[in-house]
Amino acid sequence: MSDYQSGSHYQTGRVYQMVGQHSTLRAQRRAETQRTIQALAVRLFVERGYDATTVTDIAEAAGVSPMTVYRHFPTKEDLVLVDQKGPLVAERIAATSPAQPLVRRISGALVDAAAALTGGGRPDDPAAGDAFLLARLRLMISTPALRARHLDSHYALQQAIVDALGDEVADPDAEFRARAAAGACLAAMHTALVRWAEDDGRTELPGLIAQALVAAFGADAVDTGPVG
Repeated sequence: MSDYQSGSHYQTGRVYQMVGQHSTLRAQRRAETQRTIQALAVRLFVERGYDATTVTDIAEAAGVSPMTVYRHFPTKEDLVLVDQKGPLVAERIAATSPAQPLVRRISGALVDAAAALTGGGRPDDPAAGDAFLLARLRLMISTPALRARHLDSHYALQQAIVDALGDEVADPDAEFRARAAAGACLAAMHTALVRWAEDDGRTELPGLIAQALVAAFGADAVDTGPVG
């Protein structure tokens, strides 16, 4: 009788499949918990003020322990600063052709990520949509502690962009050029984000980011056809 017929390989396969399913479910539950905590935190910061709201307040509102909040967000500032842009931007850059100009690839990824994070948002995701992003931006602009930490998130996104280029930045000169391009694109995006917050989100963010990138790099920086 073969191993397959005896069931040994089949059972082993089922075990690995079940382990993978449990791991995926755990990751999904963790992501859902993180989004719920962050959405409640931002709401409380807006209602009560950033400095007046404690991590304990947020934990009580979310129905979890303060330790659970800290497991998802190591610092209070992270409750506002952590977002989904890094993975979204990296994913889109990795899918682009190396034959395209680097600035155009990065610019397109930033515009696409903004489109994914704004709009109506998903009904099942409290940490999505224009209102949530606007609230976070206003907190970052108006809160000194968050303004000081915002540069860290800027560097993290810059690193995510460089990492997404993989072997294309294997040598120091190529990495330097990629960091310079990413930093310049992120500066243009930041200008658009501040304008969007000041405009109370009345202008579509992807189009505004595209405008800022075109102003900085010229009309070929982004494909403006589908935007706006």
